[in-house]
Amino acid sequence: SFFLAVNAQVIVPGRCPKPSVQKNFDAARYLGTWYEIKKLPHTFQKGECSTATYSLKSPGVVGVLNKELLADGSINSISGSAVSQSPSEPAKLLVSFFDNSPPAPYWVLSTDYHSYSLVYSCTDLGVLHVEFAWVMSRQPTLLEDTVEELYNSLSSIGVSVDKMITTNQDEAYCSAMHQ
Repeated sequence: SFFLAVNAQVIVPGRCPKPSVQKNFDAARYLGTWYEIKKLPHTFQKGECSTATYSLKSPGVVGVLNKELLADGSINSISGSAVSQSPSEPAKLLVSFFDNSPPAPYWVLSTDYHSYSLVYSCTDLGVLHVEFAWVMSRQPTLLEDTVEELYNSLSSIGVSVDKMITTNQDEAYCSAMHQ
């Protein structure tokens, strides 16, 4: 999709990898708010203090609300919905934000539901692929050991973890988000 290609900053030769995802993924336990800790850079998220909040919209449909604090102090939010791609692999979701844009893959590679989540998205563009990755936490911080483990998972499928950037979740800086 042209939209994804324009917004992506990590475009890689070859086809998307086929990583294993979280077994027996339970969307109900995944609901609630997650803080973004690390991400592969992309242009459609420009802010800091980013959070993603998931809610149950209807059976099998998860509501997604992404919020971030922009440099001018305003809060940017975007909402969409996520549905599982197949009952046999519930951790492979498709997320739609705009009516006219194609849904994007949102794969939960691993989560313990109460502290961390590792999310990966990849779209094939012929001989290239576009990839996104996020390390999320239930808290504004995440143990360095956990980040390291999640980085190892990403490295094992060929993601350049050295390109990952840290999201500012500083409490004082982000206080406007939580009012």
